[in-house]
Amino acid sequence: MATPSQHDLRKDFRALLDSDQCYYTASTFDPMSARIAEDLGFEVGILGGSVASLQVLAAPDFALITLSEFVEQATRIGRVARLPIIADADHGYGNALNVMRTITELERAGVAALTIEDTLLPAKFGHKSTDLIPLDEAVGKIEAALEARIDPTMAIIARTNAGQLTTEQTIERALAYQAAGADGICMVGVKDFDHLEAISKHVTVPLMLVAYGNPELADKERLAKNGVRIVVNGHAAYFAAIKATYDCLREQRNIAEGKLNASELSERYSTLDESREWARRFMEVKE
Repeated sequence: MATPSQHDLRKDFRALLDSDQCYYTASTFDPMSARIAEDLGFEVGILGGSVASLQVLAAPDFALITLSEFVEQATRIGRVARLPIIADADHGYGNALNVMRTITELERAGVAALTIEDTLLPAKFGHKSTDLIPLDEAVGKIEAALEARIDPTMAIIARTNAGQLTTEQTIERALAYQAAGADGICMVGVKDFDHLEAISKHVTVPLMLVAYGNPELADKERLAKNGVRIVVNGHAAYFAAIKATYDCLREQRNIAEGKLNASELSERYSTLDESREWARRFMEVKE
């Protein structure tokens, strides 16, 4: 089977956004996982920033991976993917000018869509890692992203954290990003359908949720009726790969089965503990 062109995959993703259905993403962290996801019938995949950081650096999601490292992984996937891939581009790796560079590089890598969030990344001295940038700065990033895009079929999705904002503030940000020209709004931290419906009735562009398997948002038809077209329920496939690797190597060494699950293994073998300690010592990050 021939690999579709990048432009055709972007058109496929646009068709998902334009539909009246809701689609769950596959966690596609390398070329093989992308090929498997398509063969199993997934309509869309996502390269998560947290997963890329673990895959490339064995580092936690502390904005440590660089644009070039992230683009390299996206390019490897983009060469062979047969389904549209969303790239989690974090904060665009800097200010509005950095966002423009991010768009250029990820478009060349072949992604079908990407998200740009309004989180203050990397965390500043004495601040929380979930702080948001001012609205006007965030709007400037979306406008810069649209200016840098060459292929208009590649979707640029603005992301915000509804769990850090009031409902009114979330609506304000969503409408501002919509007015700036974003092709969709991605939200993390939506609590339940009452929360979602209070926001979605004000927004006309397609919605994307990072839901982490929240059981309060498990009704796919109701999500679709509220304009949600894409849902990210985490990256279980990648963590299963960590667990499988551990178990395979453990068995080769005749080591008895351990009690750590996949998430615990990722913490044990990543640089999470060191990074947390360094953040406390040198940055006074306030979680």
